[in-house]
Amino acid sequence: MRGMKRPPASPDNWSKQFRRQVKLTCGDGWTVANSRGRMRLEVREGDNRESITLPYAWDENDALSALKRIEQIFKRHATQSLSLAAAAQGSSTASSKQKIDFPALFIEFRQFKPNVSDATWKDKYAKVLANAADCFKGKTPKDGTDICMKALSQWKQGSRSRQLARQNLYAFLKWGVQRGYLKAVYLPPPQIAEALTPKRVGYALSDSQILQLLNSLPKGVVHDRWRFAIQISCVYGVRPEGLRWLRIKNGPHGPELWSVYRKSKGGRSGARTEPRKLHPLLVRDLDGSPIDWNLQARLQIGEELPPLNRVGEGGHALGKYLRRLPFWQQLKAQAQSEGEELVPYGFRHRYSKASHRAGLPIANIAQAMGHTIQVHLISYARFTPDETGPLYSRANAAALKAIG
Repeated sequence: MRGMKRPPASPDNWSKQFRRQVKLTCGDGWTVANSRGRMRLEVREGDNRESITLPYAWDENDALSALKRIEQIFKRHATQSLSLAAAAQGSSTASSKQKIDFPALFIEFRQFKPNVSDATWKDKYAKVLANAADCFKGKTPKDGTDICMKALSQWKQGSRSRQLARQNLYAFLKWGVQRGYLKAVYLPPPQIAEALTPKRVGYALSDSQILQLLNSLPKGVVHDRWRFAIQISCVYGVRPEGLRWLRIKNGPHGPELWSVYRKSKGGRSGARTEPRKLHPLLVRDLDGSPIDWNLQARLQIGEELPPLNRVGEGGHALGKYLRRLPFWQQLKAQAQSEGEELVPYGFRHRYSKASHRAGLPIANIAQAMGHTIQVHLISYARFTPDETGPLYSRANAAALKAIG
């Protein structure tokens, strides 16, 4: 009617046109959607559905570039019988100057790693991923090797921290390329030549040293809780983080103490250790008599352990407490004089060494400690009985007897 104003055009009209262009170019099963401000390409072919997030903002200004990228993905998908992700991986329409939305990529990659705790993400992923994003500021990196060398430069070569950072960076780059968010040239190299540092040798505290340490603790509720934690660590060989995961369960012969700590195994994504029943190996006094601190019974009646901070920081909390103790510093000096290093795991090392001294089979020791035989041999092979010395002693005795 004359005099009536036409309603203003919807600000999202461009998206309707954009979807129409995608459909005309690729067919009925292809469409795009808004995924938290980014473009998501969705494909439905019969009962099969696939989707990938494209490195473009859900914005009219990015629509033309995205359409060109989608067209190349469609051609590779249709002519080479590739999955949507694989077709996107090889698509090279994006220019070398295309901006990558790293914050959004990190959010999606975080969702791809549901078994990683927030503490582990902060400590083991966030920094190296931020370093990788910094590589794209200014001149873009030429390949994955370039990214890795720059992003890992802050960590000492051969260190465990660098190893973990490299492992997590590799996982991100492979994921980004496979999902089509990064160019294939940014795949990490098979390996990077690095100088290796010798693996530190963990010092195993003796029963005598443990008793002296416990006797040196000050009086008070706080110190009593830490004394309880140290006693459990020695007698059951649990990891510091495992102290927060102790549970009493009903077993076939009565209450049992279990660790329900699910430690990451590394390697296979998401693989974790299984809960296990704990087996005590009592600390002995100076005359060799075992000392029963009634640890399981004390847990059953609710005796409290010390606060261990956030999940994943148990080792840090125990280490912070121990470093304040003068006698702990004496023990560290003793360990260094023997070419070894004293850490909170020294109580767990005691459990392993004492188990081998008792003649227990390696398979059973590994099971009690919550790791595989292979892992046990890597870390604790030095505690296995050595028959070389006795053999030479017998040979010398025989020789002396022959000439006597």
